[in-house]
Amino acid sequence: VQLQASGGGLVQAGGSLRLSCAASGSIDSINTMGWYRQPPGKQRELVARITRGGTTNYADSVKGRFTISGDNALNTVYLQMNSLKFEDTAVYYCNVYHIYLGECWGQGTQVTVSS
Repeated sequence: VQLQASGGGLVQAGGSLRLSCAASGSIDSINTMGWYRQPPGKQRELVARITRGGTTNYADSVKGRFTISGDNALNTVYLQMNSLKFEDTAVYYCNVYHIYLGECWGQGTQVTVSS
């Protein structure tokens, strides 16, 4: 499965960005899609994910500000990020859990929030 992420960029604190991730290949076996991020000098962490059944979960730090959504086929996932903070600055990675391939990662997209 291949993942193509887009939508990162530079934004002022309080602003919004929308990330997109399109999956191709063996998409019927994707169980979960989500986003992780890696701030400078820190470990990669879960931001949000959505299952094929529509169940979502979020990191506490983004609850109420970020919304994850996906199309019905779960081959595209979006992350709407509102009220961005400086500490949201990170490289964001699209992630899927494929029932045969396991964890699959897309290339990162940089999100920079200026204070």
